[in-house]
Amino acid sequence: MVRLSTFLRNPFSFLFARSGKEERIAAYVIREHERGRTLAEILEDPYIRNRCTPQELARMLDSPEVIHALGEGVVATERERRP
Repeated sequence: MVRLSTFLRNPFSFLFARSGKEERIAAYVIREHERGRTLAEILEDPYIRNRCTPQELARMLDSPEVIHALGEGVVATERERRP
C-alpha cells in the first residue's frame, strides 16, 4: 500500500523516475571518474556503449548526482562534444 499512497500524493512521479539500469550506469561513470579516468574515455567504454541509447546517455549527463560528482564543467564540455 505504500506505493499506492505515494502515487496518490504525486500521480506524475513516474515521469521523473529513473530506471535501475540508468542508476547503475551513473554509478559506473562516477566510480570510474573517481579512479582518475576522463569522462570522454569512460563514455567510450563498451559497458556504456552497449547499454545506453544517446537519449539515456543525455539523461544520465543531466542527472544531479553525476553533475555533482564530476563537476559541472566536465559534464558541460562532454555535452557540447556529443551530437
